[in-house]
Amino acid sequence: MFSMTGYGRGEYVNGGLEITAEIKTVNNRYLDVSVKCPKIFTSCEEIIRARIREKLTRGHADVFISYTDKREKAKSLYFDLAAAKAYVDGANAIKQAFPHLKDDFTVTALMRQSDVLKQEEAGGADEELVEGLKRALDAAADKLNAMRETEGKKLSDDMLSRVKAIEGLVEKVRERAPLVAEEYKKRLFEKIKLYTESVNPDEGRLLTEVAVFADKSNIDEELTRLNSHIAQFREIAKEKLVGRKLDFLVQEFNRETNTICSKANDITITKLGLELKNEIEKIREQVQNVE
Repeated sequence: MFSMTGYGRGEYVNGGLEITAEIKTVNNRYLDVSVKCPKIFTSCEEIIRARIREKLTRGHADVFISYTDKREKAKSLYFDLAAAKAYVDGANAIKQAFPHLKDDFTVTALMRQSDVLKQEEAGGADEELVEGLKRALDAAADKLNAMRETEGKKLSDDMLSRVKAIEGLVEKVRERAPLVAEEYKKRLFEKIKLYTESVNPDEGRLLTEVAVFADKSNIDEELTRLNSHIAQFREIAKEKLVGRKLDFLVQEFNRETNTICSKANDITITKLGLELKNEIEKIREQVQNVE
């Protein structure tokens, strides 16, 4: 079982090249990947996303890439002539508007503009950069998943302890359920005797009424299904990717518990049902953190 929350950092270092990848994940119903990287890696964003999809199935992942490249290699320059023309046009317009100002705008000054003269990034990432990026990402993802698995174990232990509490409450409801009809019968006979002291009630009709009540308030099926859900929960918790399965199962827990509360017509069972709903809600909150 994996938590959807975690952090991992990976590095690739070779000669003068250093690449760092950081991945931070939080809860999300579906997988959503946000990438922040230098321009030189812009063409590699799909590679980054594909690498993350291999490691994650749910959650929001923020991926941060940084690098330094001190390798000895020929520097390629890229001149953005459109940007240069915009600067020149702007300089000429200012010169016409303020002819008395000294004009020290030169080609050298123009080349100092970061968006006019660019190095390396215009050419994109070379083969070693891409390979280094993949290795840094894999290392970050492995550390992320190690943290997520550790956190997932804690979530699993907490949820299973609550499932055990639910099992105990279900058993208390099962023990109480057979007494409900009997107590209803007793109260019904007492009321009839109170209001019809001089009349002998039709005991057959009364027993029929009790039987109808017992049938309407019978919760054996719901209790059986709850026990089945408990067993399923324990089995699913042994798997790696369980979030969607447990999310559906918790809905079924709630469905059966609501039915028990509506059918029971008994204050004791209703109180037990509310305790059940409280434990189920705590599990539901934890399931939202699970991949």
